[in-house]
Amino acid sequence: MNRASVDAAAVQLFHSLADPARLEIVRLLGHGERRVVDLTAELGLAQSTVSGHLASLRTAGLVEPHPHGRSTFYALVRPELWAMLAAAEDVLAAAGSPARLRPDGVSAGHVPHADTVGHRARPDAAAPATRPGQVH
Repeated sequence: MNRASVDAAAVQLFHSLADPARLEIVRLLGHGERRVVDLTAELGLAQSTVSGHLASLRTAGLVEPHPHGRSTFYALVRPELWAMLAAAEDVLAAAGSPARLRPDGVSAGHVPHADTVGHRARPDAAAPATRPGQVH
């Protein structure tokens, strides 16, 4: 991989987290999978806006869609994200601007339980939604 492609990937990653709504989507997905309709209700945003934010997070490799019957659920797929956000919290605190970037109760090594969708059971909770090691 050349320097330009590495830089482009890093820019895409940080761009995907540079919007308050996308950070809130990450926080919500930190507690479990959500459908676009769930996110629109929780964020108070238009469906097209939420879909655009999910597309940005997906392009950065942070979320993946998982079809369940007629619904599609989105889940976080990079557990390393929590360590990165914890480090960013430390940098911000050291600079005198403390901020909470991770969801409440989520540590740097957090992996949400695979059998939940937010606070609701997934329709097919007996079947894992993603490959082992992926974050929900």
